[in-house]
Amino acid sequence: MKTKKAFILLNGSQPLSLPDLTKYEIICAIDGAYNYFKANNLTPDLVTGDFDSIDTIPTSIEVIKTPNQDYTDFEKALQILKHREFTHIDVYGGSGKEHDHFLGNISTALQWKMGLSISFFDDFGKYFFIEDSILLTNVKEKNISLIPFPTATGIETKGLMYPLNKESLTFGERIGTRNKAIKDSVFISFEKGDLLVYISNN
Repeated sequence: MKTKKAFILLNGSQPLSLPDLTKYEIICAIDGAYNYFKANNLTPDLVTGDFDSIDTIPTSIEVIKTPNQDYTDFEKALQILKHREFTHIDVYGGSGKEHDHFLGNISTALQWKMGLSISFFDDFGKYFFIEDSILLTNVKEKNISLIPFPTATGIETKGLMYPLNKESLTFGERIGTRNKAIKDSVFISFEKGDLLVYISNN
């Protein structure tokens, strides 16, 4: 299947900068995140949400109102993008402000882990769930954390200051925060559970 990449801006803390938006096939503003685009003279391709925090609803671009309160605006946006056969989603504005939204966004990403490749970015780093293994590159000297949800077993790492060798992590007992990459490439694998990987920007 062809890789189709989408950019999503959620209504969390506004990023200091955005990536090169030309590398995405669709740019999405979720509800009040459209205010950021408007304030910075940027035009997304799609605005969607229940519109409870948007200042002005645009009329010259695609707008999809999703009032169903059984799902968050983020979940409903993912449903739209999945239906349009997007496979990779880069999310900005997913953290900051009200922390319940941040935790809800992490929960949503976990639910969609097997259907979409979702990566969150903020001014400090990048975080995402992995399926069973991953090779990270260009990460030497960066902080790397491994967060289980709620448990991940058989974890093995190569290239970290504090390696794991077929070990388990459990939220509320032992998690793998603030490790450091001592090599340019880091390999991470695990056998069972769910594992969130965080990589600092520097």
